[in-house]
Amino acid sequence: MKKSLMAVCVILIALWIMRGNLSLVRTGEQQASGQGDCKEIDGTIRKGETLSDVFKKWKLDAGELFRIREASASIHRLREVQPGQPYKIVLDDNGVRSFDYRIDDDSILCITRRQDGFCAARKTVQYQKRIEYVSGVIGDNLVSSLGNTRDDLLLALQMSDIFSWDIDFTTDLRKGDVFKVVVEGLYRNGEFRKYGDVLSAEFVNNGEVFRAYRFEQDGAAAYYDAEGRSLKKAFLKAPLSFRRISSGFSRGRFHPILKTYRPHHGLDYAAPSGTPVSAVGDGKIVFAGHKGQFGNLVIIRHPNGWKTYYGHLSKIGKGIRRGGAVGQGVVIGRVGATGLATGPHLHYEVRIANRPVNPLALKLPRGGSVPKMYMTEFEHFRNSMNIRLASMATPVLAFAGKTNK
Repeated sequence: MKKSLMAVCVILIALWIMRGNLSLVRTGEQQASGQGDCKEIDGTIRKGETLSDVFKKWKLDAGELFRIREASASIHRLREVQPGQPYKIVLDDNGVRSFDYRIDDDSILCITRRQDGFCAARKTVQYQKRIEYVSGVIGDNLVSSLGNTRDDLLLALQMSDIFSWDIDFTTDLRKGDVFKVVVEGLYRNGEFRKYGDVLSAEFVNNGEVFRAYRFEQDGAAAYYDAEGRSLKKAFLKAPLSFRRISSGFSRGRFHPILKTYRPHHGLDYAAPSGTPVSAVGDGKIVFAGHKGQFGNLVIIRHPNGWKTYYGHLSKIGKGIRRGGAVGQGVVIGRVGATGLATGPHLHYEVRIANRPVNPLALKLPRGGSVPKMYMTEFEHFRNSMNIRLASMATPVLAFAGKTNK
C-alpha cells in the first residue's frame, strides 16, 4: 500500500514539473513556445492572410504592428507578405521584442525593439555550398528533361539564359541532345534548399558542342567559352523563351488570311497572348505603333545598322516610344493577334540594309574576352571544370560532335 501511494506521488510530482516547464500551443503549422521570460511564435503566412491577421490571431498590440511597419518601410513593405513565407515573433513582458520574416530564399527581415523604438535590418540567408552534378538527354524540352520541381525549372532557366546567345530553346533543340551541368547546391542544416550558380555547362545540340564557364574577375562574374571569349553577343538568338515557332522563314508562305502565297520575311513564334517580348539587342526605337498587317509593331535600329521588327503585339510596353533607347532583353511589348493574324503569335524579323534575312542563319560576333592578365587563372578553372564535366555519365551514349568555335 505504501509503495503504491509513493508511486502515485512520484507521478503527480513529475506531471507538475512538466506543466511548469512546458508551455506549447500548436495550431496547424503555427506554434508558440515559452522560453524563460520570453514566448516565441513560429508560423507561416497563409493564403489571403495579412500581418494584421497574424497579430489579431495571437492577440498582439496593433500599435506595435504600426511601429514595426513604420520601421521596416525603407527595407521591405510588410503589407506585401507572401503566403508560404515563415515568420518568428519573440515576446517579453513589454510586448514584441523581435520580429523576423523571410522575404525570399536569400534574405530575412529582422526587426528588434530598442530603447528608442524598433529597428529594422535585412540579413542574408547563409547557405553551405556543395558541388552538384546534373546531366540528361532532351526528350520533349529542357524543362521536362530536368524534372518537375521548382528547382529543376529554375535550373533550366539558368541554362537557357547562359546559352541564349547561341541556342534558341524554342527551335534548336533536338531529341537526343545531351547536357551536363556543374552547379552549386545550397544547403541549410544539412538539407538541400536550392541550386546556386551554374559553374560550368556543356550542351550538345544537333551534334555541336557548346560549353560555358562562369569566371569572376574584379568582383563581376560572366560566362565564357573554352577560349575565354564572352558568350554574350550583340543579339539574343530569340525574342521569346520556351515557345514553339509556328512557321519558319520562307519566301513562299501561304498567308492564312490573304489566301495567297507571298514572302514571309521572318519567324512566327506561337505563344499565349500577353507573353513578354524582349528586344534581342541594344538599339533605338524607330517605330512604335499600329502599322497595317503588322498590327501593333515595334521596330528597333541597332548600332550595326540592322533593324528588328516585332509585330502583332497585343500591347506595346510602357515607355516604348519612337526615339527612345532600349537595352538587350528589355520587354518591349506583349504577344497578341493584332493586324493580319489568325491567333496570338509574335512576328519577328531582321532586316539588313532594309532587306529581310533569315534570323536563324545569322552569325553574330561575340563580346569581349577574359583579359590576358587573368587567362592563366581562367585556364586553370576551365581545366578543372572540364575534368568534372568529363567524369559525368549520361543516361544514353552521347554522339561525337564538333566543338563550337
